[in-house]
Amino acid sequence: MPSVDTLASTIQLAIFDVDGVMTDASLLFTETGAELKIFNALDGHGLKLLKAGGIRLALLSGRTSTAVNQRAKDLGFDFVYQGIADKLPVLYSLQAQLGLSLADMSYMGDDVMDIPLLRRVGFALSVPNAPAIVREQAHYVTKTPGGHGAVREACELILNAQGKLEPLLAPYFS
Repeated sequence: MPSVDTLASTIQLAIFDVDGVMTDASLLFTETGAELKIFNALDGHGLKLLKAGGIRLALLSGRTSTAVNQRAKDLGFDFVYQGIADKLPVLYSLQAQLGLSLADMSYMGDDVMDIPLLRRVGFALSVPNAPAIVREQAHYVTKTPGGHGAVREACELILNAQGKLEPLLAPYFS
């Protein structure tokens, strides 16, 4: 099995689930039924760094939320898919559309519906709060839980493996 750095070094498209990955999996509803989501700002900056490093971003969620659309727009996601029960056809569609090998794609998920993607992409990531059966499918499980910096950790791991993290952070140290 290749090392995590080797797997991450070729990633050109990073795909992320939302609930449990970009959030802590809590579902908050107001009395009127409006859904609220809490996103982590550190994760957001990590995604912006990943995009600045030339990695395309896709969001793939089983649920649908206007808050997710807004967050994806704010962060410059290239592709946003919501309300997708069977995520595998979207993976193959992105692969064909972009002309990528599955080895050049990563996916970060946290539940059983994510397993088909985790088993096919070149670099599969999960979070420590995911069920064991899901974590077992991942090449890398973040140290930080979903919604609390896990996405940032994944972004920095990919950028570091590609030798892009230090140059992207250099302006902050000048």
